[in-house]
Amino acid sequence: MESDSDRLTLSSIAKVGKYSGEIGDAEEPLINGIHPSESYSTRAAILPFLFPALGGLLYGYDIGATSCATISIESATLSGITWYDLSSLEIGLVTSGSLYGALIGSILAFNIADFLGRRRELILAALLYLVGALVTAFTPDFVIMVIGRFIFGIGIGLAMHAAPMYIAETAPSPIRGRLVSLKEFFIVLGMVAGYGIGSLLVDTVAGWRYMYGVSSPLAVIMGIGMWWLPASPRWLLLCAIKGKGNFRDLKETAICCLCRLRGQIIGDSAAEQVDEMLNELSFVGEEKEATLGEMFRGKCRKALIIGAGLVLFQQITGQPSVLYYAALILQSAGFSAASDATRVSILLGLLKLIMTGIAVLVVDKLGRRPLLLGGVSGIVISLFLLGSYYIFLDNAPAAAVAALLLYVGCYQLSFGPIGWLMISEIFPLRLRGRGLSIAVLVNFGANAMVTFAFSPLKALLGAGFLFYTFGVIAVLSVVFIFFIVPETKGLTLEEIEAKCL
Repeated sequence: MESDSDRLTLSSIAKVGKYSGEIGDAEEPLINGIHPSESYSTRAAILPFLFPALGGLLYGYDIGATSCATISIESATLSGITWYDLSSLEIGLVTSGSLYGALIGSILAFNIADFLGRRRELILAALLYLVGALVTAFTPDFVIMVIGRFIFGIGIGLAMHAAPMYIAETAPSPIRGRLVSLKEFFIVLGMVAGYGIGSLLVDTVAGWRYMYGVSSPLAVIMGIGMWWLPASPRWLLLCAIKGKGNFRDLKETAICCLCRLRGQIIGDSAAEQVDEMLNELSFVGEEKEATLGEMFRGKCRKALIIGAGLVLFQQITGQPSVLYYAALILQSAGFSAASDATRVSILLGLLKLIMTGIAVLVVDKLGRRPLLLGGVSGIVISLFLLGSYYIFLDNAPAAAVAALLLYVGCYQLSFGPIGWLMISEIFPLRLRGRGLSIAVLVNFGANAMVTFAFSPLKALLGAGFLFYTFGVIAVLSVVFIFFIVPETKGLTLEEIEAKCL
């Protein structure tokens, strides 16, 4: 129950503060994006990024390791099991079991995210990662294995929902884009590690068990790390202004958490920064209780269009399909490594890693829109070039290789890291948990849709016209980005809500 003094403090926050601009007749706090008091230590910012990012690393590792694990499981001599003779449907359940779990995890996040908070959701994700990895590694039969994959997938859904939120809400504004984009770097790093470890263990008896078991210690480190880290100050302030606890106690806790996140350099300015956050949150009306219907009205509807639209285009521009053809394209060009799918995957994984690293370095300098517009324009060119290869240029495999590398590189400069960055930034705080869960659900759902529709569409249209279709969709995505997606570089999360929505 709030005391009168707490109510007075909260109401006064909405009226008094540091203002530097106006929108219409209303004053807006810190609209210039200048934050002289936002001091931080780069060293102190590492761990609040690193432990949540392990959730992305484990997701990427699962993708890479599974591509090798299925080869090991189906081997009569190396699987170490009697039920190795799996049907294509059963292999599909092994490979996509974590995807189904991620879909369920995204739905669960919609209901529990704001109740648990970002930190505890990541602890739960780490626990599910651990249980899922151990169940899969020590499974006695196929059914238990699928259950383990499903549990691991739920952990993916929760981690990919909470990690970008926690990083975005705790990172200093000047490096927020770099840190959230670096999470995508960790996903790709996990994929490369999965391919690499898988290639080392694929010729080992029961090697697939070790491949999945490797996730366990990382999940433990992630869980312990998140237990040690403080809660998101913005989530604590959201609870405070909604009356979910004593206002003064929650505010003091938020100040303490901010001090831990920023390091000693923040000095006495932590209280001032928390007051600025409260001021801005109150200005944009965060004290109102969120309703389900509000997700599809006003600011949140616009945020939902931006966030869900980006992750939808991220998938339906054909990323799973292009990577599916990677080995065939390289083989047609005469690359010896193409005969070994694992080596091809490592090659492309390294390219993805390099291009994601470039995006991480420049995102807070160039901004989100230039990377999206430039990168997706490159995707358009690569898709039409791939389509032309399968229809007109079948005697020019070098063109297909160039298109493939262009696609992978441009994707990692744009949709790959920037899609996850934008959905972590764009939603209003009180609806961020639910909004992000919808965006993550759209991401995994669209991934599943493209994966399952690819073979029928290829049979119906042929590879060339299918890539042309993806190219047309990519053109639409460029139009969407140009007219709909705002620039959020250098703005606090509260300013993004006030200026961009």
